[in-house]
Amino acid sequence: MPRKLSHYDRAGRAKMVDVSAKSPTKREAAASAFVALKPAVLKALPKNPKGDPLEVARLAGIMAAKRTADLIPMCHPLPLAHVDVTLRLCENGVAIASKVTTTAVTGVEMEALVAASVAALTVYDMCKALDKGIEIREIVLERKSGGKSGDYARGRKKI
Repeated sequence: MPRKLSHYDRAGRAKMVDVSAKSPTKREAAASAFVALKPAVLKALPKNPKGDPLEVARLAGIMAAKRTADLIPMCHPLPLAHVDVTLRLCENGVAIASKVTTTAVTGVEMEALVAASVAALTVYDMCKALDKGIEIREIVLERKSGGKSGDYARGRKKI
């Protein structure tokens, strides 16, 4: 039986899912993103007059995860237990990883995706003076655990 989209009522109107009958469980989600930068931009990162782009982006990602329900209309406000955002310089850009944990009645996939996305957008903002052609790529959910739908790992079947 095919699954149905949960954020629509029978008339096709968008709705917030009622999670009041669900029990809180530990839930985690991890997401990633990649910001492609030209060699000249990578070389200039330590001299950015706006500050350390990677640290500013890390903080922006953490802050964004905490505001997900304000940004995505049908997301529930969640008590986040932990948000971690890491940025790593690579040969051709910046690799971003986020991990979000809660004990709640619904998952934190959106919070992890928003953290990675906003961190990537912040890298763009911090570097755009050097290159408007910066590309944000591959924003994906890497894994999630907890909840009724079970665990998920990117590239693997449901476990």
